[in-house]
Amino acid sequence: MKGKQKRPNPAQEAFQAGFGLVKQNPVLGSLMERADVHFDDSYPMAREDWAWVTSNGVIYANTHRRAQPQEWAYVLDHCLLHLALGHIREDREGDPLWNAACDCVAARYLSDLHIGAAPGELDNPLPPNAREEETLYRWLKEHQDPACFRFSTMSGGRADMSWRGTEPVHWWYGHVDWRQLFAESLRSALRAAVDYAGGVRTEPEAGKKRGPIQRAQEWFLSSYPLLGGVASGFQLVDDQLAVQRMNIPLAAISVHMREIYVNPAARLSEQEWRFVLAHEYLHAALCHEARCGKRDPELWNVACDYVINQWLRDMEVGSMPEGLLFDPELKGLSAESVYDLLAANLRKYKRMAQHDILFGPPDWQGSKDFVDLDAWCRSAIQRGLDYHQTHQRGYLPQGLVEEIRALSQPPIPWDVKLARWFDERFQPLERRRTYARLSRRQSSTPDIPRPSWRYEDAAQAGRTFGVLLDTSGSMDRSLLAAALGAIASYSAARDVNQVRVVFCDAAPYDQGYMEAADIAGSVKVRGRGGTVLQPGVELLEHAPDFPKEAPLLIITDCECDRLNLYGRDHAFLVPRGKSLPFPPKGPVFYLE
Repeated sequence: MKGKQKRPNPAQEAFQAGFGLVKQNPVLGSLMERADVHFDDSYPMAREDWAWVTSNGVIYANTHRRAQPQEWAYVLDHCLLHLALGHIREDREGDPLWNAACDCVAARYLSDLHIGAAPGELDNPLPPNAREEETLYRWLKEHQDPACFRFSTMSGGRADMSWRGTEPVHWWYGHVDWRQLFAESLRSALRAAVDYAGGVRTEPEAGKKRGPIQRAQEWFLSSYPLLGGVASGFQLVDDQLAVQRMNIPLAAISVHMREIYVNPAARLSEQEWRFVLAHEYLHAALCHEARCGKRDPELWNVACDYVINQWLRDMEVGSMPEGLLFDPELKGLSAESVYDLLAANLRKYKRMAQHDILFGPPDWQGSKDFVDLDAWCRSAIQRGLDYHQTHQRGYLPQGLVEEIRALSQPPIPWDVKLARWFDERFQPLERRRTYARLSRRQSSTPDIPRPSWRYEDAAQAGRTFGVLLDTSGSMDRSLLAAALGAIASYSAARDVNQVRVVFCDAAPYDQGYMEAADIAGSVKVRGRGGTVLQPGVELLEHAPDFPKEAPLLIITDCECDRLNLYGRDHAFLVPRGKSLPFPPKGPVFYLE
């Protein structure tokens, strides 16, 4: 004999259907998932009651009411709005005016958002000032308008919200900041609607749960203007299988594909993902791939990582995960300077590379897409910097600000920098009039003595510098000629007549003092061996006719060992893409 089948409960089914409608709502669905809803006889109610809510997220609904699912959705959303808008306050507990003001504001929200269908006794005209709780509360203290007391979900003038503290009823629910949860849900729903309207998404995804990676990405878009513009231009790829095939342990960026790859198996917190994403955004914003040039890509990646991690720690953007590259002794250095330091131990630091810059094909940077993307990245970070500083959104390291500003300006040519170097070391000579020698115009006025202009011999004494040229076969002839031509022109313009020249490849060749105008056409390749510059430095240092205070210009392709320059003022002229294997104290001008 079959047992009796349980008869369906129409009231229970209608309530569950209304409950399901609320959970599908993109704005209030996340709140409903965290609430503790009771549709039973756990709390006695009058037959005319609908529901009431406590401050710790418990909703009690009346099992004796018969209603449609849309009406139950309206009532439940009304209770959730009390939580979402922070209506349930301990200092206003039991105040009927405050409860009435909050009921009016909740009804206004439901009317504007077209959520559910108001039951007959709650479907009343809204007062015109039902926009803000505090304002309406103060108004009700003076006017006591009965029309404002018709929106409570409890009958007999009883309150439909009660203060019970903020601790959850059950430990597994966890503490919930209802106002913060509502703000995040509203922001997520708005962004999904805009994306859907703009064709970015094929269907709304506002109800989709977002993990710490997605929340970290949204934080940049909504709360961190410096990198928000850059973040909006890159798609986030968090497919664990895809990043495993690409051998990405944590994260990487491909400017060519406009994608950022993150490994969800890393199990980082939201704050740590903020740090990681900011790290990748800065790689793109500061054009690190384009600035690599002919440097070793892996070592360049390491140098950029050291600089970015230091900046992000100073800016307090998220928290740095364990295992990332960080050295406080490199603070204040640019990526190029750090690269020059690391090049002294190339093998060691290349093993530390984390390969988070995925370089594109060799020829892609010459395409029009690259030009547009490069300009867009520079423009996005520049606008972000202006907004960040205008609205005082937080501390920024000076090195980062200088790099962003430099990206918005065309680079200064090497010859202009070299000219400034000459200006700092050779001040213009002051000419004096003397009657010891006649002026060239004296013959035109034989009765009027005319002095000539000349420089003081003491001022011209020691006005010279040394040029150490790497003349091995590895040096590019055209770059060497350009460098010598610029040196000759600047020397003549600054009244430097004599220049001490030493050619150097496998051995030094002293050319003695030469006229500045003659050095541009006097270079000859003496050998094909490796470049050893130290003997040339020693030759100049111990030459009795070369002043100790004279500066030194070194033109080389950097294939040299560590140099001892004896503290002499110096500068290097290096082909673009090369790097010095030791940290120079003087400036480096990159020839191109």
